[in-house]
Amino acid sequence: MVCDACATVFPVVCNVPVLINDNRSVFRRRDYLKSPPALLAVDRDRGLAWLKRFVPSNGDNLKARSNFARLRQMLLDAGGKRVLVIGGGVLGRGTDELLSETALEFTETDVWIGPRTGIVCDAHDLPFADASFDAVVAQAVLEHVADPIRCAAEIRRVLVPGGYVYAETPFMQQVHLGPYDFTRFTLLGHRRLFRGFDEIDAGAASGPGLALMWAYESFLLGFVTSAFARGIVKAFARTTSFPFKYFDRYLIKQPGGLDGACALYFLGRKAESELSDRDLIKLYRGAQTPVPAHAPVVD
Repeated sequence: MVCDACATVFPVVCNVPVLINDNRSVFRRRDYLKSPPALLAVDRDRGLAWLKRFVPSNGDNLKARSNFARLRQMLLDAGGKRVLVIGGGVLGRGTDELLSETALEFTETDVWIGPRTGIVCDAHDLPFADASFDAVVAQAVLEHVADPIRCAAEIRRVLVPGGYVYAETPFMQQVHLGPYDFTRFTLLGHRRLFRGFDEIDAGAASGPGLALMWAYESFLLGFVTSAFARGIVKAFARTTSFPFKYFDRYLIKQPGGLDGACALYFLGRKAESELSDRDLIKLYRGAQTPVPAHAPVVD
């Protein structure tokens, strides 16, 4: 396909248009012409696949389903229809609460050609006009982009005035997806990322219990290198540590749970102005006592 505005030729692979800006992305359009079309064919628990049906998950999400149901209802109440899903190559946890709504229109994008990818694009340069969508969803995406601030700005740009954003991003998690993993956020860091939005709700999607599972597994993986050994270690780590995650049903509601959360969520509405850093600091909800700026330093 050819862009009328710039005359750039964009490939179509497996009936999916690849709308990548070669000059600004870590990906290149020609990469998608290779076989297989799943560009990010990185270690997705290789060696563990045959054990997955027996091994507890380290990806529990306690808020996604209710948050997506809330977003769906807000869209229906506001008369919004157009929803952009960034990183939607596969069905995310709890997203069926939103994606099953037939009254809504979904554009599912990703940087790899997955079973649900409708358009390949980079969140740093969304190939959509200003004010194209009523809501944008970015679940477990912003840790994998090189410049999350730029991506948040793109999300804000493509939203209509008063449009909604819903994002889930890790805080206390070890590296996953190898070289395509860049950033983590505290609750306030996540809020600052979306400073161009009014907050509707924000908090922990998974808590310190799951974070402990991740840390324990990462510690044990440090002793092995082969794919087979890593698979066995992952299975052992998850089987022996999974009870920790059940404490999160209590901990995500506690101030200390926010300070050590495994992952965070933000639900917001596009605002006309940005939240200042002075106002941001006032929003801290964790368990630590803030130190006044004028307090003396004691060794």
